[in-house]
Amino acid sequence: MISIEERFPRPSVMGVVNVTPDSFSDGGVHLDSAVAVEAAKRMMAEGAAIVDVGGESTRPGSDGVSAEEELRRVVPVLDRLGGDLPISIDTSKAAVARAALECGAILVNDVTALRGDLELAEVVAGAGAYLCLMHMQGEPRTMQAEPRYGDVAAEVASFLEERLAFAVAQGIPEERICLDPGIGFGKTVAQNLELVRRLDVLLALGRPVLVGFSRKSSLRRLTGSDDLLGASVAAAVAAFDRGATILRVHDVRPHVDALTVALALA
Repeated sequence: MISIEERFPRPSVMGVVNVTPDSFSDGGVHLDSAVAVEAAKRMMAEGAAIVDVGGESTRPGSDGVSAEEELRRVVPVLDRLGGDLPISIDTSKAAVARAALECGAILVNDVTALRGDLELAEVVAGAGAYLCLMHMQGEPRTMQAEPRYGDVAAEVASFLEERLAFAVAQGIPEERICLDPGIGFGKTVAQNLELVRRLDVLLALGRPVLVGFSRKSSLRRLTGSDDLLGASVAAAVAAFDRGATILRVHDVRPHVDALTVALALA
């Protein structure tokens, strides 16, 4: 398998399809598998490099679901896609990742950075899949209850450096791994902005960085608007300008267009 940098050159857009009733932005929209499949196909047609399919909400305050429920939500979608599209599975459970990879998924997007399920690293390594390791302070249910850092960029980088070393020690080649600072996962508005502003601290780890600022509540607090498309695009372009490789977004076409122009100007 080629390196993640070659497979997803800067800037690459990752579309989001949440097969959940309660995700913060599109909860319930893609709960029907046929609707989710059509959304994934549309995102690819609009220029997404990969589509991230998830069956468990990790919005602030959310509780988890069982592996059985997560599988019930995502497997019909993956089956109907039939491995025809590049798919990422947004999960921290080994059983869900294994099923998704068997259905043709090529990347595991783990918000726990291999801390949630001790078997997940073995599944990723055995399948030769790509992996995204994300930083999260606390857990979704409690992560926004007074998140605190001394130096948010340095602490997030230190955490991701340790998790990267762990993943490599478990047999996952470093060239298949990207890193995500976890915008909105145990961070204040100011801390989210600081992470993007100082993305070079994460880039110093030598791995591609994924940023998902799309439709996050921090943007609503900054703008005072419920229409977050423009704010999401602005955040993605700023992250790309500071070195991000993959931008995880809900609205694919406007992000692809804006990043195409940003790349041309760069």
